[in-house]
Amino acid sequence: MRIAGRATSRREFLRHSGRMTAASAIMAALGPRIYAAPNDLIKLALVGCGGRGSGAVADALSITGGPVKLYAAADLFEARVQTSLKHLNEGFADKVDVPPERQFVGFDAYRKAIDCLSPGDVVLLTTHAAFRPMHFEYAVSKGVNVFAEKSFAADGPAVRRWLKAAELSERKGLKVGVGFMWRHSKARQETIRRIRDGAIGDVHTMRIYRVHGPVHCPPLPKEANELVFQLQNPNSFTWVSSGFFIDWHCHNIDVACWAKGAWPVSAQGMGGRCYEQAGGQFDHYTVEYTFADGTKLFTFSRHMSNCWETYADYAHGSKGSAVLMATLGEPRPRIYKGHNMVQKNVVWEIGQSEHKQYQAK
Repeated sequence: MRIAGRATSRREFLRHSGRMTAASAIMAALGPRIYAAPNDLIKLALVGCGGRGSGAVADALSITGGPVKLYAAADLFEARVQTSLKHLNEGFADKVDVPPERQFVGFDAYRKAIDCLSPGDVVLLTTHAAFRPMHFEYAVSKGVNVFAEKSFAADGPAVRRWLKAAELSERKGLKVGVGFMWRHSKARQETIRRIRDGAIGDVHTMRIYRVHGPVHCPPLPKEANELVFQLQNPNSFTWVSSGFFIDWHCHNIDVACWAKGAWPVSAQGMGGRCYEQAGGQFDHYTVEYTFADGTKLFTFSRHMSNCWETYADYAHGSKGSAVLMATLGEPRPRIYKGHNMVQKNVVWEIGQSEHKQYQAK
């Protein structure tokens, strides 16, 4: 089945390409193991040719350590395949080898792209969450290594499918990397090391915020195929993307749990939709997570115009507090004595800028 799609502009392509760069992590991990094979070329297959996927491929093709080529591409929309290959060829012409016979479109395109690989090659799974578990299962069954962008599933049963496939990948000795790129941030690594060493005492409360303007769902065009429309506007429909909270706020939650050194054991939340332009999503929500020791993580999101905006993460302990992230563009973490976060109470702050915080080194 072929579905006509919208082409991505060069500006949009470049905007995404510099961000989702955790693909280099799996490529670096694979290097010592698979470059020793008789044929040391690593073939890549891209499943999901939007901004996230194209950016991940660009990152993978940029690393050193051995020959890597994009070998196959798959998407629901032919326009995305063509736009992705066009832009990737502009920067990596000698590393893109995807002739028409290895360009696949449709709901079964992922199988055809993965079938082009050999065991030990890498597939980049970068579609939205609705399709991720079945793509992952197939990749694992074929014995190929995986880089998977977040998010990974849209509901509980799909999460369990993913986890089952992950267990099988471990038994097979496959490498699986995922798109939690903030784990590669040197500033965050140093801050969390200091928290773990007791800089703020025992962590008892964390607060994380993603509060900014709306993500609009456009009106359904007359005579449009509604399924295609929802697939082309995934962030407005929970069944496609898993929703704002899981697809976007997961990074902040991951870092908070990393700082705590634990995962929550329970959660309760609330939310709602004030504006129909949010599509099928909530435009505000909050969740209270509880850890096994009774400590709390509070998460806040709101996507509305003309409201207070911030995108920041904080941790509070028995001896002090910390900024885990001051802004999305640059984390600028700090540690304070006490909980009044003013300059005179700063006891440590990162000494350098980190504009390229998403690249694994």
